[in-house]
Amino acid sequence: MDASPVVDFSPALRLGLLALLLALLPLSWVWLRRPGADTRSRLATLTALTMFLTFDLIVFGAFTRLSDSGLGCPDWPGCYGAASPLGAHAEILSAQTTMPSGPVTFSKAWIEMIHRYLAMTVGVLILVIAAVGVSRRRVLPHSAAWPVATLAWVIVQGLFGKYTVTLKLYPAIVTAHLLGGLLLLALLAVQHEGFRDRRLPVTPGVRRGMVFVLMLLVVQIALGGWVSTNYAVLACNGFPSCNGEAWPAMDFASAFSVLRELGHTASGEILGFDALVAIHMAHRAFAVVASAALAVLAVKLHRAPATRNFGSALLLLLVAQLASGLSNVVLDWPLAAALAHSAGAAGLVLLLVLLLARSRSLASKTALAAHVPAQGPHLESSPSWPRP
Repeated sequence: MDASPVVDFSPALRLGLLALLLALLPLSWVWLRRPGADTRSRLATLTALTMFLTFDLIVFGAFTRLSDSGLGCPDWPGCYGAASPLGAHAEILSAQTTMPSGPVTFSKAWIEMIHRYLAMTVGVLILVIAAVGVSRRRVLPHSAAWPVATLAWVIVQGLFGKYTVTLKLYPAIVTAHLLGGLLLLALLAVQHEGFRDRRLPVTPGVRRGMVFVLMLLVVQIALGGWVSTNYAVLACNGFPSCNGEAWPAMDFASAFSVLRELGHTASGEILGFDALVAIHMAHRAFAVVASAALAVLAVKLHRAPATRNFGSALLLLLVAQLASGLSNVVLDWPLAAALAHSAGAAGLVLLLVLLLARSRSLASKTALAAHVPAQGPHLESSPSWPRP
């Protein structure tokens, strides 16, 4: 493998221009599709499209990880100093010839770079949303804080992507990158609902329940990310038993030592099999808690006419998520099931955040109407943004 700097900004300008060109396609579609629409409607459409692309980015990121393509281009942000694997043909060929099943091959390099291209496109779209939100803040009251926060976070996500490569798939960074992608999706969902200003009547108790379930879901996703980044999916064979035992030997101390390199303990020793089993079993055990909470919330939502569709969707997603999770174990981690599991997790987060944003909108409008009735026309034309 030819030596090259881990961080090489020489292709940054070419990558930036490529990201701008890619972003112009959805931007043109949004602006040309609704020529007579106001800024608020266009931003609602643009955030919806960016949210869709971010969801795709999360799933494709899972595919990058599951196909062992995370180091397909072992430098950042380009590929051996080039803007695409085409310009790095000689370096990739040399690496692939030396290690045909190694981390660098032509297919893995393209997977890694497509993931980066998609991430850069999302970043440009978020930059546009933030710029418009700030420039039109007087027309869109309270809208500037969320787009700016989203822009700041996408920069943090870019740094996580950088350190995923430069630190050679450091498990804590890879897991943080996954959770950061979900946070980015949530921020876009809140913005979209703010522009659309749709409201759902839910009781304070149900809303508190949604917050609690979302917190449990995030913990469960973090545990699942820890399983994936440590390659512990196949540490347990069989279900509900693990390797023929109800409670096998486990090393939780080594398993959940966060500051360590991939495949090693904090002291630098090889991570033992008992630690991998502990990672896997922790995810299984907490899945019972999270699934029960999601099921109870889904039933409560389904009982109310206004949220019945959300309850049905939540229950369907939960069933699909359990099925894909079980198939990962029973069918020895097929790629399709693993991707479906990642997509299902993102879908559950998105659904809960959309529901929370809509219920928050109702609470804000009610409070404003009760305290400032004289400003009705202005309030009715303004989106109800939750405060960050």
